[in-house]
Amino acid sequence: MTSQLPCIVVFSTGGTIASVRGDGGAAQPSLTGDDLLRAVPELGAVADMRAVRFRQVASPGLSLADMIALAAEIGRATAEGASGAIVTQGTDTLEETAFALSLLWGGEAPVVLTGAMRNATLPGADGPANLLNSALVAASPIAQGLGALVVFNDEVHLPIFVRKTHTTNPATFRSDITGPIGWIVENQVRIALRPAMRHHIGIDAGQEAIAPVALVKVVLGDDGRLLEAIPALGYRGLVVEAMGGGHVPPADVAPLARLARDMPVVLTSRTGAGELLRNTYGFPGSEIDLLRRGLIHGGMLDGPKARILLSLLLTCGAEAGVIAEAFAAIGSPGSRPAFVWRAAAENVQSSVNTRDV
Repeated sequence: MTSQLPCIVVFSTGGTIASVRGDGGAAQPSLTGDDLLRAVPELGAVADMRAVRFRQVASPGLSLADMIALAAEIGRATAEGASGAIVTQGTDTLEETAFALSLLWGGEAPVVLTGAMRNATLPGADGPANLLNSALVAASPIAQGLGALVVFNDEVHLPIFVRKTHTTNPATFRSDITGPIGWIVENQVRIALRPAMRHHIGIDAGQEAIAPVALVKVVLGDDGRLLEAIPALGYRGLVVEAMGGGHVPPADVAPLARLARDMPVVLTSRTGAGELLRNTYGFPGSEIDLLRRGLIHGGMLDGPKARILLSLLLTCGAEAGVIAEAFAAIGSPGSRPAFVWRAAAENVQSSVNTRDV
């Protein structure tokens, strides 16, 4: 008899959710996706679950090339009938991989990223509950069209807003600007908010030459030496996490201006919440000064996410105007039509799409 339950594919990559303590007492990611599914028998009432061992590493070992390949694997799974996908991974880079997949995945099926803060051998391990909640979201018709999501600690977050905010607390993932867009209660999925639009950057799988982008955080008394070293290190772009609303010490101004003449330099804030200013302060090193010198406004994106976006754009051959267009649309949600970019083998074109989710 054919099951009437939706099919959900779980792509396991390792991380704390897949970790157990070894003989020496240290936890290592050794559980497979099938192991994770067997540990939560309640999943059988939610969906037909299928596990794919995509990677088996701690999350700092993942890369943008992995995310491009994963988006392609998810596409194949949904083409074969899967209603949604779950990605299990470590939490250290989950906010970055989730944001990357939110850009790389353009399909209607939900892609849910989750993990754990307590490994399977610790009291109160949170992995099983997060996996069950993720399956409920991935199988829910109301999650169709939302793209990539982060499900953790009974909450549903959009990747563009969510951040890991604590080293050990199970409630580590927060979206300070908007809060979660939904939650799970008594095995029921609630989606209270839906994004006005989605953005998509299409890159074919097999892309190995990922454009390197540097990320520099500005600090008190910064003298610009790190910035001066950027050109010789082979980076194709730079993201600057400036102070407050987009400010740097005077010594950083000249190096940033020189860099902006040779590569895209994106200005973001190190605060982690709020949108970068545009027209408030006019002192040397202020946001007005830096934007006039050619830096790109990063909107509300923090440094790590701006780096993801810039690297993907450079990888698929986007030029300066398209890069500025992408940051204007994605970094300031709702201010522009949805950004859609497709990198073709011989012809790279940009377009916009006003379709709401």
